[in-house]
Amino acid sequence: MGVVIKIVNLEAGMPSVEQARSQLTTALARARQSESRLLKVIHGYGSSGVGGALRGALQGALARYKMAGEIRDFIAGEDWRVADETTWELLKRYPELKGDSDLGRGNRGITIVVL
Repeated sequence: MGVVIKIVNLEAGMPSVEQARSQLTTALARARQSESRLLKVIHGYGSSGVGGALRGALQGALARYKMAGEIRDFIAGEDWRVADETTWELLKRYPELKGDSDLGRGNRGITIVVL
């Protein structure tokens, strides 16, 4: 069986930044418990005025998680493309990800998390 990207929508219900950060922490813990390797975080990108704050705050939290060794890496949606080195390495490891609907779309409203 191939790798599956678990999807978590953190912009649903228009949460505050703190609520979204808390939901991210919970989503990461659940993904680890289920032995998931990848998580697609939907946070929006600011078209409604809220997503931009979520995007920045959540990517900042992910950077801290990466530095602490709690996640391996993360790929911003605009970098989720074959030409990106980190994405390419992930696609070589999990070729089935080439079918992901957001790959190559420059979707700033998502972030891929590598656990």
